[in-house]
Amino acid sequence: MPAAIISGSGGDLLIMSVGVVRLSCLPVGRCGRVVSLQAQGLTRRRLLDLGFVPGTRIEAVRRSPAGDPTAFGVRGTVIALRGEVARQILVAFEADRDNKEVSRCG
Repeated sequence: MPAAIISGSGGDLLIMSVGVVRLSCLPVGRCGRVVSLQAQGLTRRRLLDLGFVPGTRIEAVRRSPAGDPTAFGVRGTVIALRGEVARQILVAFEADRDNKEVSRCG
């Protein structure tokens, strides 16, 4: 799978596969699966406790009128995350059987 290089915070570089985005960039109504968490310490522990573990299906449900926070469907519940936390979660867009991106969750 092709990769994209993205500049991270602090000048570091992050190499991500195409189709992998930060959770904060997942459009409302789209689904993805958690690939990895970049958070550390207590934030990482809390995200794992809330169900943001690799392989978990996530849906961007709603963005607040001001744009932050965003509500995400995770394991049967809705959890709102601020952008600074959602940026620390990498998700892969879900694809259908023909390996095409799914435009909506379903």
